[in-house]
Amino acid sequence: MAASIAKLLRPWTPGVFQVRWSRYNPYYLEPEADKEKYRIPESELSEEDREQRKLKALKPIKAAAPDLNSSVFNDPQISKFVNMMMQDGNKVLARSVITQTLESIKRKQVERYHKAPDAQKEEIECNPYTIFHKALENCKPVIGMVSVQKGGKYYQVPTPLTENRQRFLAMKWLITECRDNKHRRTHMYEKLSQELLAAFANEGNVVKRKHDLHKMAEANRAFAHYRWW
Repeated sequence: MAASIAKLLRPWTPGVFQVRWSRYNPYYLEPEADKEKYRIPESELSEEDREQRKLKALKPIKAAAPDLNSSVFNDPQISKFVNMMMQDGNKVLARSVITQTLESIKRKQVERYHKAPDAQKEEIECNPYTIFHKALENCKPVIGMVSVQKGGKYYQVPTPLTENRQRFLAMKWLITECRDNKHRRTHMYEKLSQELLAAFANEGNVVKRKHDLHKMAEANRAFAHYRWW
């Protein structure tokens, strides 16, 4: 009995314990990548944030995840797009294509801005990151098709898509459309910038492909009850 009590009262030291995979003890704190939170003076912090900052000086902190970045230029959507466009592990090439694409969009929009009359200049968006996110949002389908077997026959059943699936299909369609483009002498970044600008204006082949998928789902809405198999 005394031995068990002494074991409970023994000071616990933090560490990593092994199960089937390595993981941190709950004693460890989560890492914080936002630099702005560290620049706030302690007098302006709330009571909870003040206690959290004191704990960070005493308790160990988990290692930051590989995709966690404190840079102001970090964009998770663009990083995901780079990873999807990468071939044979050549990430440097994929990242350079995206950089050239954003630069091309910026040049085209600035040139359009200077040629436009003063009344229309405020309507022209020149930020390539805003154009990229808006174009990606316009390409996202809401409903997809799933093949369901019923009575020895396959039916195309409309089903709502998750946020991750919508983003995946939008990025996949953009990349496929640029790679399958017949203008082989045109650079990849030039074709990608044209598709993004067309999708930003809610036009282009990728947006048409999204509408075709929605029309197919509308035509097969009679089989929607097969989704609850």
